[in-house]
Amino acid sequence: MLEVKNKIEGYQYIKIARFKKDIRRTAPHRHNSYMEFIFLTKGGGIHTIDGRPYNVTPPVLFIVRQEEVHHWALEGEPEGYVMIIKQPYVDNSLDRALKALLLRLSGHVRIPITMPDSLVSLCDLLLVEWQYGPTVSLGGEIMEGLLKALLAKILQQAPSERPRHINAVDTFQRFEALLGETETLQNSVAHYAELLNTTPQNLNTACRKAVGDSATSVLARHIVNEAKRLLLYTDMTLGEIAAQLDFGDNSHFIKYFKRHTGMTPHAFRRTG
Repeated sequence: MLEVKNKIEGYQYIKIARFKKDIRRTAPHRHNSYMEFIFLTKGGGIHTIDGRPYNVTPPVLFIVRQEEVHHWALEGEPEGYVMIIKQPYVDNSLDRALKALLLRLSGHVRIPITMPDSLVSLCDLLLVEWQYGPTVSLGGEIMEGLLKALLAKILQQAPSERPRHINAVDTFQRFEALLGETETLQNSVAHYAELLNTTPQNLNTACRKAVGDSATSVLARHIVNEAKRLLLYTDMTLGEIAAQLDFGDNSHFIKYFKRHTGMTPHAFRRTG
């Protein structure tokens, strides 16, 4: 049976650590529901992802998706950083720019780093915030800001081509862009599939290849996040919010929101 590794505790949605210097060879394995960024500043050898070998020529960054199988055959003592991001961290964030950066990076596998010093500085700052942030005021906001800066610096150095699931990622990106640009969301995958000139089945396949999730789940995240924004930042009634988000009545909206968040819209609004 293929080994499934979990390097992050269940209650943690993001983690950053230094790459273990004793790692040389690992058995093929996949990770447990997260996305992993590996930034190496020293070392050498081969990193195999889904059967394809990639040269480890630091400074270099690898992105491993949750469904992918990978293993190492390293030479020399490696140095660098490992950052793990679980899906709930992305889902719980209301920052569209952060989500867009992660989405754009999701198509890359190996990124040669031409400006390593800035990445090292940001990783070191993230390490400090990850260790102490939860105990200090605004720690989460600082962590998210540093993460956005790091992802932007990585994307700045990424090649224009995206070798992983190019068609699927492009379709998914157009779907995400459509959801982000639409003032009034429609609670229908078929509606967006038609706008994208594809079928619901193809859109669902594209979403699963790009992010390992269904089109329905992707749409639900957008609807729930928009509902949260409207609840927190407007004085709209539940009926008005339900209508804007394409729900036939309040009760359907309330059940939908509670199913995805664990609390009613009224309770969520009170927390804000």
